[in-house]
Amino acid sequence: MSTYTDITFTSDDGLTLHARDYAGAGGPARLPVICIHGLTRNASDFDELAPRIAATGRRVLALDVRGRGESQRDPNPDNYAPSVYAGDVVRLASDLGIARAVFIGTSMGGLITMTVAARRIDLVAAAILNDIGPVISEKGLARIAGYTGKVACVGSWEDAAGYVRGINACAFPDNDAAEWDKWARRAFAPDPAGRLAPRYDPNIAIALQTGKLRPTSLSLRMAFRKLARERPVMLVRGALSDLLEERQAAWMRRAAPAMTYVEVPNVGHAPMLTEPAALDAILRFLAAVP
Repeated sequence: MSTYTDITFTSDDGLTLHARDYAGAGGPARLPVICIHGLTRNASDFDELAPRIAATGRRVLALDVRGRGESQRDPNPDNYAPSVYAGDVVRLASDLGIARAVFIGTSMGGLITMTVAARRIDLVAAAILNDIGPVISEKGLARIAGYTGKVACVGSWEDAAGYVRGINACAFPDNDAAEWDKWARRAFAPDPAGRLAPRYDPNIAIALQTGKLRPTSLSLRMAFRKLARERPVMLVRGALSDLLEERQAAWMRRAAPAMTYVEVPNVGHAPMLTEPAALDAILRFLAAVP
């Protein structure tokens, strides 16, 4: 597995944010890839996918969205919103001199990708949306709201793995104990007291609790249509997903007939993108992008 460089940058409102920078393996110049994780996740979710893409010659940047991972927590919870996150992504690209990139957005990361496209379509060369769209299921949204921001610190890695398994087993029935342990070490880190705490600010849950994050909006539907009309787009869906159910995926496919679609069997929300069906489709999709 290739290594990465930790980089930091400053948001427009002064937060110190973090990303992992995977250098491309060389060869002909290719557009970089920007990977954006889901609501309670962080850049480490891409620590298997990113090296596979970097091996094809592309630079890959995996962002810790504000309030997650190594990025600073925001003292104003109102800023935990896709519009603000999108501004952070634009700032990262600007600071690194990136004029165009391919975006891979998992769940919330896909909402951020669509928001970036609505503002700066010139920055988005192509997009892969992972188990997310402008119309999502109230059922899945309610399930995520049921655990986000509510986990207490845990005393051992075994407990952390048990917690992660408890909220994700319905979506990943094939995961074994080693996989749950790996996920736990991505999701938790020791706090100053030596206990294991989630690697995100609990205040990210406020948007869910107050209803600010809704199943759909006119602006998101317009953003998706604009993105799919003007750029190559691929949708990855977990066959067991309760956030992007078959009917929401069908709406997206009707709205964007040219969109590439792949379904990952026996996986729910959201695929890790290293599953053979997802990875093969991603590499084929990227091969057709400059």
